[in-house]
Parts: sequence; structure tokens; C-alpha cells
Amino acid sequence: MDVNGVGWVAAIIIGGLAGWFAEMFMKSNTGILMNIVLGIVGAIVLNAILQALNIGAFGAGWIAYLITGFIGACLLIWVGRMVRR
Repeated sequence: MDVNGVGWVAAIIIGGLAGWFAEMFMKSNTGILMNIVLGIVGAIVLNAILQALNIGAFGAGWIAYLITGFIGACLLIWVGRMVRR
């Protein structure tokens, strides 16, 4: 089964990278497991938002998955901060 043209193992690795980049960019302090979750869930959430707005995805492949995961993870971190306030 493929996610955005990326296999499951690659999705975990790329999701971890996207979550780690988002962690550094947003200056949050999360662990490796949370980075993976943020990257994967962030990519899913951003793809759903883009589809709801009738905007196409950033493409297929690992670079598009990394960009989508990064932006989605940043969005999730931001929403998490707003909820905690």
C-alpha cells in the first residue's frame, strides 16, 4: 500500500524527518516518536485540507511527502499551542 506514492517504511522515515524539521522550525521539544507521528499525521491532515479546498497536492514522491509533512506538522504544532493557551 502506498501513501502519496511512498511506501510505509519510507513514510515513517520521511515523516520522522518532516516532524524533526517542523520541531526545529517551530522550536518545540518533542521526541522521535512524536516527530514521526507529527510528520505522517501532518501530511494526511494537509492533504485533506488541500482536497477540501479543491487544491491539488504538491505532487507524488518523497520530496512532495516531505514538504506536505513539514507544513502539516507545523500546522499541528501551531494548533496544539493554540489549544493549550
